[in-house]
Amino acid sequence: MKKVITFGEIMMRLSPEGYFRFVQADRFVSTYSGAEANVAVSLANYGVPAAFVTKLPEHEIGQCAVNSLRRFGVDTSCIVRGGSRVGIYFCEKGASQRPSKVIYDRSGSSIAEAVPSDFDWAGILDGASWFHFTGITPALSDSTAKITLEAVKEAKKRNITVSCDLNYRKKLWTREKAGSVMAEICRYADYCIANEEDAKDVFGIEADGSDITAGRIDREGYVSVAKKLTGMFGFKGVAITLRESISANDNNWSGMFYTGGKACFSKKYAIHIVDRVGGGDSFGAGLIYSLINGYGPEDAIEFAVAASCLKHSVEGDFNMVSVDEVKKLAGGDASGRVQR
Repeated sequence: MKKVITFGEIMMRLSPEGYFRFVQADRFVSTYSGAEANVAVSLANYGVPAAFVTKLPEHEIGQCAVNSLRRFGVDTSCIVRGGSRVGIYFCEKGASQRPSKVIYDRSGSSIAEAVPSDFDWAGILDGASWFHFTGITPALSDSTAKITLEAVKEAKKRNITVSCDLNYRKKLWTREKAGSVMAEICRYADYCIANEEDAKDVFGIEADGSDITAGRIDREGYVSVAKKLTGMFGFKGVAITLRESISANDNNWSGMFYTGGKACFSKKYAIHIVDRVGGGDSFGAGLIYSLINGYGPEDAIEFAVAASCLKHSVEGDFNMVSVDEVKKLAGGDASGRVQR
């Protein structure tokens, strides 16, 4: 099986223990995470050769980030070393009606200050079958936007499949800039992944009949969104996660995959959340795994949604589940009974 390449930023995540608020905490738990790094770890856990590309400083904290990937079998050989800092984000878990909070401290990170000459995309992509990125990466700086565009252009020259998770982050850029930059980059993508709000935030395409705040999802509205995205960019497929938020702890979770002019919807899971960060990334990884392995649209969306459902039960951003566990849930065993 040929390698999947993911490109983005890996950060240190600092979280208060349990459900403590920032203002209560006298200690923070550190882990490492980042949208594309999360995808690479999931794929490596599934047995897919996966490489993560970024830029990290040469000091020990940069090495900690590298080591966090290596322990799961992610290829880190194309990570560029240099710059002065690893980006940080602080995450406070929400509970009941109190939402989770994220505070970024990532300005001036090594990858944000990277330049196009740092990356030899011809060499990095040699022998790869798939390239994945998210809208977070081009949002980091004008330079990373240019680097991402160069990467997808090289990937298309080599007939490498490209997937993009729109992943809009309002704390990183405006909707106007996101729409302009992503419109150019998405011309080179084969598959688009989004949550229930991304298409509206990035491209102004809104699902009729849905109210995200109220937790109301209208399926047909998202079929229309997928059709419009496909018409704009010629995607082979559009996958959308559908989250119905009852509270910070309890959500209904499902997804849709639109391909070949047809929409497939997954079963819906009622999930009690342990840690929701990385849920979308685990969905993207599940979709990539499914498509690489020749799954049909129905099976692909069921696998992706089941994988991301399980991620909500795992502490940290990385999805620590196996293919067998995902298949068992996708196949209908959602009992959560003890396995002996």
